[in-house]
Amino acid sequence: MMSTVDQTRELAAFLRTRRERLDPRDVALPARRTQRRTPGLRREEVAELAGVSVDYVIRLEQGRGLRPSPEVLEALAGALRLSDDERVYLFDLAQQRPTGRPSARPRAEADEAGPISRLVLDLSPLPAMLLNHRFDIIAWNPEMAALVVDFGTLPPEQRNSMWLCTLHPGLRDFYRDRERTLREGIADLRAAWAAHPDDTALSELIDELTSGSEEVARLWALRDVRVNGRGRKRLRHATAGPLTVEYEVLAPLQAPGQRLVIYRAADPASRRALDAVTATCDRVRSLVSAEAPAAGHA
Repeated sequence: MMSTVDQTRELAAFLRTRRERLDPRDVALPARRTQRRTPGLRREEVAELAGVSVDYVIRLEQGRGLRPSPEVLEALAGALRLSDDERVYLFDLAQQRPTGRPSARPRAEADEAGPISRLVLDLSPLPAMLLNHRFDIIAWNPEMAALVVDFGTLPPEQRNSMWLCTLHPGLRDFYRDRERTLREGIADLRAAWAAHPDDTALSELIDELTSGSEEVARLWALRDVRVNGRGRKRLRHATAGPLTVEYEVLAPLQAPGQRLVIYRAADPASRRALDAVTATCDRVRSLVSAEAPAAGHA
């Protein structure tokens, strides 16, 4: 079973993988005449770029218990050409706060949907759902359920967007760009894992995903890190056929750790397909509204 985050070991592995993905030309270093036995930059080159000793880089990559300062982390992030999300991940692993700006992801989290659940319903007819930092689906509207799966019929432990897209057999062909969708989702999950190192439930989820799918295990080992704020998904609905949605992820200020996810059609053909999916929801709402006065008089 995967334990909660071992920051020292994960920091070592992350630095190695980021070093190995770089070419000397990526960082304006002269190409070496001698053939490289391993891919990427050498430790000496990283040390030179970051302004630290080679021995320090070696000890970091061997997980020998160092806790680098924010200044050293900034230097390593620049040397390794880390993205903003990878930079935050690096600081999370080192249990440091980035210099010059607050942490990009809050540590606190509340699972209760509260008033935001009403907002999810108010967003109809746009499909919307509310997630916590573990990607548990804690609120949704009928349109999102009609598009993806009827979340209300699932056991609570399966109401998780990462579990659904990786292990749910009925959604195996739902994502037309499955490899890209999984890779982006797992990169986002890895960022959450580092930001919540003591969350055993999150670690248990990751263990279930990686042990239950060779595909997930392979992508998790890449150590990609990316927080997905917006993008596109190419879907294949069982009755409406292929469609493409654009998604937007909003972070409510009053609910740290939660994410409000909203879908909208990306093109006219997708709009027609999405309208066909949500038409059923409109009919259900109409029936409920028609029956409400009679129920009230009773």
